[in-house]
Amino acid sequence: MNDLITRELDQGLLTLTFNRLDKLNALNIAMYEQLAERLLAADEDPQVDVIVLTGGPQCFSAGNDLRDFLDNPPRDRDSPVFHLMRVVMGVKKPLIAAVSGAAIGIGSTLLLHCDQVLVSRSAKLRMPFAPLGVCPEFGSSLLLPRLLGHARAARLLLANELLTGEQAVDWGLANELHEDGEQCLAAARKLARRLQAMPRESLLISKRLIKEAHRAELEATVERESQLFVERLQTPEAKAALRALLKD
Repeated sequence: MNDLITRELDQGLLTLTFNRLDKLNALNIAMYEQLAERLLAADEDPQVDVIVLTGGPQCFSAGNDLRDFLDNPPRDRDSPVFHLMRVVMGVKKPLIAAVSGAAIGIGSTLLLHCDQVLVSRSAKLRMPFAPLGVCPEFGSSLLLPRLLGHARAARLLLANELLTGEQAVDWGLANELHEDGEQCLAAARKLARRLQAMPRESLLISKRLIKEAHRAELEATVERESQLFVERLQTPEAKAALRALLKD
């Protein structure tokens, strides 16, 4: 398997980097599978304390690789994309995202499951599910209204609003704003070091308590969204929208 998700371990700090910059880090099946494997391994590795997820200083992720998605659409809950969602929701160790450039579709909804999100001014978040004829995924239909309120969630999920890095911090989708991608990644690693200084078991228990109160509801929402997403992909409306975007 090609190294589509690079792995760098430095004294307990694991950096996972999307490594498909020529495609704006668009996620294909192999990337979903490799990221899930990397995260599962990190959770079980006693040498890993904190995980930083990034696409590098230029681009986080343009979302799904649309050609791959059309040729190999997810068909059930065992499809790689849905498996990754369950893995991310179950990560026990602190997960920090450093986001620059495009964070589109699942590149944005993935951030809702990270413990901290740092962005650069170049960051651009968008969740274009409705224009593509599909529906929200990765629990976004539950998490965004709770985090932002109905009106702002609807601007993202219905009106396809694009948020800059500054707006993402203002809206509460990110914690910190940095001038460029290099500074953003450096700040994420600095924050990871702060977390590493905490007693490990205390840190893990604290994360678990933060997550577990709403875990069952979130899992049920993700399952329902995934079912509807698969159904929507089979509709003429969605197929036409995806093909039109590929032509552009």
